[in-house]
Amino acid sequence: MAVARGNGTVRFGVFELDTKAAQLSKNGIRVRLPNQPLQVLCILLERAGEVVTRDDLQKLLWSSDVFVDFDQGLNKSIQKLREALGDSPESPRYIETIPRTGYRFIAPVEGGLDSNKLAPQANPVLTNEDTPPLPPGGRGTGQRWIWFALAGIAAALLVVAGWFHERQHHTGDPIRSLAVIPLDNLSGDPNQEYFADGMTDELTTMLAKDSTLRITSRTSAMQYKGVRKPLPEIARALNVDAILEGSISRANNQVHMNLQLIRADSDTHLWAESYDRDNNHVAALPHEAARNIAARLHSSVTSTSQARYVNPEAHDAYLLGRFLWFRDQNEEAGKEFKKAVELQPDYALAWAGLSSYYGVEIVSGKMNPVQFMPEAEAAAQKAVDLDNQLAEGHLLLGISIFTYHWDFVRGLQEIERAIELDPRLTQAIHMRARLINLLGRHQEAIELQKAASEIDPFERPWAMVTILDEARQYDAALAEAQQKLAADPHLNIYWLIALAYRGKGMPREWAQAYEKQLQADGDPASAAAVQRAFQRGGQKAVMHWQLDQLQAKSKTSYVSPVDLALLYAQLGDREKTLSLLEQGLSEHSPLLLWIQTDPAYDLLHADPRWRSIIQRVGLPIAY
Repeated sequence: MAVARGNGTVRFGVFELDTKAAQLSKNGIRVRLPNQPLQVLCILLERAGEVVTRDDLQKLLWSSDVFVDFDQGLNKSIQKLREALGDSPESPRYIETIPRTGYRFIAPVEGGLDSNKLAPQANPVLTNEDTPPLPPGGRGTGQRWIWFALAGIAAALLVVAGWFHERQHHTGDPIRSLAVIPLDNLSGDPNQEYFADGMTDELTTMLAKDSTLRITSRTSAMQYKGVRKPLPEIARALNVDAILEGSISRANNQVHMNLQLIRADSDTHLWAESYDRDNNHVAALPHEAARNIAARLHSSVTSTSQARYVNPEAHDAYLLGRFLWFRDQNEEAGKEFKKAVELQPDYALAWAGLSSYYGVEIVSGKMNPVQFMPEAEAAAQKAVDLDNQLAEGHLLLGISIFTYHWDFVRGLQEIERAIELDPRLTQAIHMRARLINLLGRHQEAIELQKAASEIDPFERPWAMVTILDEARQYDAALAEAQQKLAADPHLNIYWLIALAYRGKGMPREWAQAYEKQLQADGDPASAAAVQRAFQRGGQKAVMHWQLDQLQAKSKTSYVSPVDLALLYAQLGDREKTLSLLEQGLSEHSPLLLWIQTDPAYDLLHADPRWRSIIQRVGLPIAY
């Protein structure tokens, strides 16, 4: 039975289809549905209750000269449609599969301004009133479905004509850039989000390695996780030619992944595939899919390395570690990385993850570098030994050598090797910028960070503010920070703003920015304490409050002497500051590399003990 046209809105269950805008929504929230499955839905709704054969669908919607063959394309469209509707072929609520024949829409449908509910029938009987008049000189059965078929064919001809028009305009424009939108987690278990995100990350990495395509970074694409925006709009925002989207589910030791590639300028399908693997072969899946996509887009690169077997439990622990690391749950991430290397000692990526865990804990002042910096370096060296082509391994090894051994030449060589292996690894470019900034090469550092931001403007939006702060270009840092906040008011960069105000000698503005940072960190009690301290005794009162906090913490866990030295320097206690810095020197603390960037230590520049510390670290004396 046909769907009443009316105002172009069709309703079924909790769903509503606006046929004019070509938009499907669920309970008023738009459901992202690609163009091809949407067209299939329209035809099924137009003939709700009737069997629509596969031949009918092929004639109406598929050209013989498309990238996706008909059987595969229709199967993927039906699968995607069922995913959007939350339907299943075993217990269908909306779309029933008629074996070896086609499909039938079985749910009640309501459409049009007349709100005429149309209950589908398996074999509708048409009365004379249902029979439309024949066209002059025409012959036919008079059944309404013919007219829908004719209308569908006309629409299909327009679609095909438009496709040929697009093809004429775009065959000379190959796909050169691609963004991988985070895979939807269809496991039905929110605890599997780490698995969906992790497989997205690995697919992104493998595409960058296995193709000549420019692949948008994880950070840039991750902002669209769960965001229901038109794919062409996302592609324009990310400045890419195509979007790869899909879903993944895992249950009973089986993984099912659907992927589809969409051309951005015409919103058309270029490729679609589904993968079913048992858990033992999941780790190789991103590499396999990436090679398939690269081959389809004629952008494959010759790879000399073979995909290595990865223990599924170790792989799962690594994915969970990465998930936690990106969410600043570094201690929990470290546990997962340790688990991964214990399960598989030759897993290079897991060793790189473990090195990054140690590095973050040490640089944040939570771990004693004497004890744990050798662990960070050893883990990075292990990653490189296992896979000399792993850019992340060389980056982490270079950071360890630079910040712990203070061997600046060899450390930078390792970081440069990482950039050679992966020129789009913006983390490596950013770290190189920060480290040469410490050597007094400020303009070079700024230019490097600009290059990193041009490669990926969404990753590390705070990076340039950091470089400018550490170069003591505070006005430029504040201007950059305000610009970033104007673009994203939720960006958490108030600690960098506070540092710039402190450098400029503006205590009230510093305290206000510090309070905002604590609020953004979810610590309103500390923010209120800072406000009270500043009202009571200004900046020095806040310093004493911070000192009390660190000294209390030191009773139960490690606190870096360099962190304490910074507070005593701001309080003007020269002797205590120098003693703590010398203690940091005995620990080979990486934090000593940054002391010349901070104006709090300016009172010590003429002191021989200060100059001795700088010389023993190996830094050029800046002041």
